[in-house]
Amino acid sequence: MKVKTILVSQPEPKVENSPYYEIQHKLKVKVDFRPFIHVEGVSAKDVRAQKIDLNNYTAIILTSKNSIDHFFRVAEEMRFKVPETMKYFCQSEAIAFYLQKYVVYRKRKIYVGQKDFADLAPLIKKYKDEKFLLPASEQLNDDMPQVLNSLKVDWTPGTFYRTMMSDLSDLKDVYYDVLAFFSPTGIKSLFKNFPDFQQNNTRIAVFGSTTQKEALEHGLRVDIMAPAPGTPSMTMALEKYIQEANKAK
Repeated sequence: MKVKTILVSQPEPKVENSPYYEIQHKLKVKVDFRPFIHVEGVSAKDVRAQKIDLNNYTAIILTSKNSIDHFFRVAEEMRFKVPETMKYFCQSEAIAFYLQKYVVYRKRKIYVGQKDFADLAPLIKKYKDEKFLLPASEQLNDDMPQVLNSLKVDWTPGTFYRTMMSDLSDLKDVYYDVLAFFSPTGIKSLFKNFPDFQQNNTRIAVFGSTTQKEALEHGLRVDIMAPAPGTPSMTMALEKYIQEANKAK
């Protein structure tokens, strides 16, 4: 079955040189974007209800741009002036770079991991006497508590934002050859919106093992998987699959 249309369950990229646009032009396929999930901030009142007082922490662990935006939003709502002595532990360079939107970049207070959460462990271990706050969504990845508990540090998880399923009712009669998913919640959103979804000839592309697991648990056939050997990104996996599918007679 040839591929002519793809729906990517994420917002449209803001950069002109996105690999998705390259796929569109190079392979002559139509790529649409539609977020299946969205993020909603938790109010300062609800954060307080979690017994979180920002005065009690000396270090913040930041795992995404959302965690940065919502930590500073809540701090502002609480009229909490973030002290200059605050230490920031960022999961990656990209997250540390984004942090500059809110703080004057002083290297001595910003500690940066390579990519995965576990990469932060040696840095956190060095400062194990700090009181750590982990602002995140209601769904913490399993590795986060495991890593922090193994280090025996004083840390508190806080739900500063929630991942919500978007309303997709306008897509009811729209069909795509490929649906691309990036999180378990994206798969859940598909079935919340369309409980009777039948895969038939639709190819399902997933990024990450937790997304794959969710797809399989919902009885879906996973046709395209990333990361995989030779295709570390979703766009590379899609390109490889489409080239092979569209070559076949």
